[in-house]
Amino acid sequence: MTAGRPPRVLIDATSVPADRGGVGRYVDGLLGALGKVCGSGVELAVVSLRTDLERYTRMLPGAEIIPAPAAVAHRPARLAWEQTGLPLLAQQVGAHVLHSPFYTCPLRAGCPVTVTVHDATFFTEPEHYDKSRRTFFRSAIKTSLRRADRVIVPSKATRDELIRLLDADPTRIDVAYHGVDQAAFHAPTEEEKARVRARLGLGNSSYVAFLGAKEPRKNVPNLIRGWARAVADRVDPPALVIAGGQGHDDDIDRAVAEVPSHLRLLRPGYLRYADLPGFLGGALVAAYPSYGEGFGLPILEAMACAAPVLTTPRLSLPEVGGDAVAYTSEDPEQIGIDLAALLDDEQRRLSLAKAGVDRAKEFTWESSAEVHIAAWSRARS
Repeated sequence: MTAGRPPRVLIDATSVPADRGGVGRYVDGLLGALGKVCGSGVELAVVSLRTDLERYTRMLPGAEIIPAPAAVAHRPARLAWEQTGLPLLAQQVGAHVLHSPFYTCPLRAGCPVTVTVHDATFFTEPEHYDKSRRTFFRSAIKTSLRRADRVIVPSKATRDELIRLLDADPTRIDVAYHGVDQAAFHAPTEEEKARVRARLGLGNSSYVAFLGAKEPRKNVPNLIRGWARAVADRVDPPALVIAGGQGHDDDIDRAVAEVPSHLRLLRPGYLRYADLPGFLGGALVAAYPSYGEGFGLPILEAMACAAPVLTTPRLSLPEVGGDAVAYTSEDPEQIGIDLAALLDDEQRRLSLAKAGVDRAKEFTWESSAEVHIAAWSRARS
């Protein structure tokens, strides 16, 4: 290895899903920033699904973009390839460091490995995961903490929980906050808001927004029940729009069945990426009463879109929201009380919207990229 030469890093982007959820936002944001800030700090190679080749070639014109075998689009095949094909690829491209961005990594990589562990909720909130998923990710996290040269986490809360619960070595953990793409997530124009309302069939009706996966940890059923409590007796009750992936929380259907018939609840599924500013920034409140997050990217993106945010003070969420969001608890009665108070206080909503935009500017993918580069340099040395 040439003294002083920037580390050559192979990033495994094969875990990025087509729907561009949390891990997709993370990898895309990180790679986009690396294309701007890395310069002489790192040489990059990226292995990705074939569907992402054009995207990453455009993002990283100076990097080597490598197509993964077609079979790795399926998770079992990807996990098997990660243990065999990925180490071989790292050797072929001359990687000094291999970065695995989603919990798992090769047991024998042939070079130093860094792994991103996104949250510790598989340990702190085990009841919100099915047994197979909980078992898999608990094992993956323990293995990565033991085998990786550096572990990257998106918040101090996640770092502290890994140390507290798993006796992780704090000297090998780097905190790299996520960023927000200010071009993609911005205070929307009235035209953008109107377009989303028309697309959703809302007309001029006001609404409360939720955007995220329908997982038990996100607490969507209690949001539905809390919203119904908050608006049921209003003359012109705002709708509730639950957008995002389908997920696997059966209690959502039970909560929907309890909603009074005069209230309007919409579940449009995935929204177009270009519609997210209008959707979030056009809402009276963006509500996210999660039981806990490793970071909380949805609240940061909502803040950047000038949405007044209502969330919980669990795990990393206060680290992201600070004083720029309103807080509630996880139970439906308190959600209803706090949501009603926010709906009745236009001045507070305006104040939170402004504070959220200002705070969101503090979280950049360029800063996150710089922490990653430093972690890779430490792993290499």
